[in-house]
Amino acid sequence: MLHLTFVQMFVAMLVLHVIADYPLQGDFLSKAKNRTTPLPGVPWYQALGAHALIHAGAVWLVTGSLTLGSLELITHALIDDTKCAGRITFNMDQLAHVVCKCVWAGAAAWVLM
Repeated sequence: MLHLTFVQMFVAMLVLHVIADYPLQGDFLSKAKNRTTPLPGVPWYQALGAHALIHAGAVWLVTGSLTLGSLELITHALIDDTKCAGRITFNMDQLAHVVCKCVWAGAAAWVLM
């Protein structure tokens, strides 16, 4: 396993966040994960879970921590569900995700010290 610095992990997670939130999410998951306007025949929670699991896998791969990946799964789903419900804006959603990545990188770097 690679031992990355805080900055390396943070930047890697940001890059993977952009990949997971745009090309890997696509139009289907973007619409299907929204409980307020679900796609007919598609359980919103499955779509949201799949999207959050992509992000969780990215965090796990970068940090090597299944615990941090699991925390990302939960927080990513909660943040996105909150955005889909209209309780936060797109920019607030993205800021919350970046803050989580910063916390995960800090926690992983601290453990590796």
